[in-house]
Amino acid sequence: MLASLHDFISTAYLSPHEVPLFGCPIPAGFPSPADDHLDPPLDLTRFLFRNPASTFLARVSGDSMIGAGIHPGDLVAVDRALRPGHGSIVVAVVEGEHTIKRLQLRAGQPWLVAENPGYAPLPVNPEAGLVVWGVVTHVIHSLSSKQVFGVQ
Repeated sequence: MLASLHDFISTAYLSPHEVPLFGCPIPAGFPSPADDHLDPPLDLTRFLFRNPASTFLARVSGDSMIGAGIHPGDLVAVDRALRPGHGSIVVAVVEGEHTIKRLQLRAGQPWLVAENPGYAPLPVNPEAGLVVWGVVTHVIHSLSSKQVFGVQ
């Protein structure tokens, strides 16, 4: 679930911010010899937001999506220009409440499915007024135990 509507951060007005990009991939397996080569700077706005005018950031609260790597306090990039489909992680409004869940289509009926076994799948009743705000494209997740993005 999203913390609140005030936690939406529009990316349409962000100025590009380039950061240094290490020139070779860093293996997650066995260590490899160090390489001091840097590639040209990476523009994070262009990398994270394919459609900046239709993309926003939102802060996540709750633990229903931890199995998808989305944790409380994370920021998600949500693209409203993308068409949601079976398996998409979406930001949706159901019965006036915002939520982030995986969209599944079962026998033609939409379901919102958590990525945490503690939460039951939610069949979306047509009268519930499901509105999909957009498709989650990226997660910004901190591994630091310190306060990040204003969340402890």
